Amino acid sequence: MADEKGKTEDKEGNLEIDGGGKKKKMIIIIIAVVVLLAGGGGGYFFFMAGDNNTTTEQANAAGEGGSSGGGGEAGENQAAQVGTALYVPMPRPFRFNIPGSVRDRFVEIRVQLLVRGGDNEENAKMHIPLIESTLLSVFSQANADDLSTSAGKEALKQQSLAALQLVMKDLAGNETIEKILFTGFVMQ
Repeated sequence: MADEKGKTEDKEGNLEIDGGGKKKKMIIIIIAVVVLLAGGGGGYFFFMAGDNNTTTEQANAAGEGGSSGGGGEAGENQAAQVGTALYVPMPRPFRFNIPGSVRDRFVEIRVQLLVRGGDNEENAKMHIPLIESTLLSVFSQANADDLSTSAGKEALKQQSLAALQLVMKDLAGNETIEKILFTGFVMQ
C-alpha cells in the first residue's frame, strides 16, 4: 500500500522492514548453531568426565581392597589390578581360515592386551612374537559356527587369556596380561 523509506505493508497489513526477514532468519540460524554447540560440548563433558571419575574410583577401590586380606585367588586378582591400566596393541591383525559346518570361513581379529603397570607393559612388548604365536595357535583351533555367536567369541577370549597367562607365567614368572580385547572382528 504505502511505501515509506524501507517500509512496506504486506497483504495482511503488517509493516515489514526491507531485509528484516533476512535478519530474523540469520538470528535464528545463529541461535540454533550456538544451542547445538553448547549441547555437544555439554554431552562431551558429561561422558568424558564420567569415564575418568569411574576409572579413578575403580583404581582406588582396587588399591584399598588389595590390603584387606582375603585368601587365594581373589587376593591375587586384586594385587594384579593395582597399577595403571595400559593397552598393548598387537602390531598386525590375525588372519586365518577356520572350518565351518557349511564352508570354511576367513577370520580377521585385531587384538589388544590389557596389562597393569609399566613393567608388565614392557614385558608384553618384549615377548610379542611369542604372544602372537600363542594367540594364533588358539585362534586356529576355533570353529566358525562357534565364532558366529557372542558366547563363542567370549569363550575364545577366555581360552586365549588362559593360554597367554600360562606361557607368560612360565617365561616371566607372573601372568603379565589381565585381559584380551578384540578391537576388530571380521568373519567372511
